[in-house]
Amino acid sequence: MKPLAPHEALEIHEAINFKTLCLAKSKLMQGIVFDQELKDLMQKDVDQSIQALADLQALYQRAPFSAPVPDRRPAPILN
Repeated sequence: MKPLAPHEALEIHEAINFKTLCLAKSKLMQGIVFDQELKDLMQKDVDQSIQALADLQALYQRAPFSAPVPDRRPAPILN
C-alpha cells in the first residue's frame, strides 16, 4: 500500500476529529433524552461512529508523518 499524500492525511485527520466530536455529542445527549426510540437511534449512531472511527484510524496509519503522543495530558479546568 502506498502512503497517503500529506493533504489526504490531513483531510482524514479532520474527519477523525469531526467524527469524534459527533460521537461525544451523541453519547452525552443520550442522558437527557427520554424517548426510547430516539435513544435507540442515538445508540445506533454511536455504534456506527465507533466503527467509522476505527476505519478512519486504519487509513490514517498510512500517513507519511507521525507525531509522538504525550504521556501526560493537561489537567482539566474545573472552575
